[in-house]
Amino acid sequence: MMKIGKKLESMINKQINAEFYSAYLYLSMAAYFDSMNLGGFSNWMRVQAKEELGHGMKFYKFVYERGGVVKLDGIQKPKSEWNGPLTVFEEAYAHEVEVTKMINELFEVAKSEKDSATQVFLGWFIDEQVEEEASADAIVQKIKMVGEKGNALILLDHELAKRGEGK
Repeated sequence: MMKIGKKLESMINKQINAEFYSAYLYLSMAAYFDSMNLGGFSNWMRVQAKEELGHGMKFYKFVYERGGVVKLDGIQKPKSEWNGPLTVFEEAYAHEVEVTKMINELFEVAKSEKDSATQVFLGWFIDEQVEEEASADAIVQKIKMVGEKGNALILLDHELAKRGEGK
């Protein structure tokens, strides 16, 4: 198998950082929900944070499998205050859209470099991002339906508490 190209190696290193930042962001969102006594919302975000760490490690392993070198960078400090559950999930959705763009850019470079192994590897992430965006958006839509106060929000909190660590 051919060694990963320097451009892709550099871009994947940036992606590793983005995945670890995502985990950090979702953990900050979890802490925000914990401060509001919304343990189900917090659970959803903690599970999401663990998934993002896993994604970062998949990229990490792939770089070494392809003969490259991982170079970790500093992780940006995430925000810690929002204006309620809706803004948190709207930001989570927007963040996932940005991550999707980054992965699509990686795929385009892999395609232009005729790097089939990286294209196949990224296929899993492309599918995963469809799920990530849909999942965050579904919660945005539910919060818009039920509002940010009252019994319906508590029911949604109970629903989100059931999210396990599937992947």
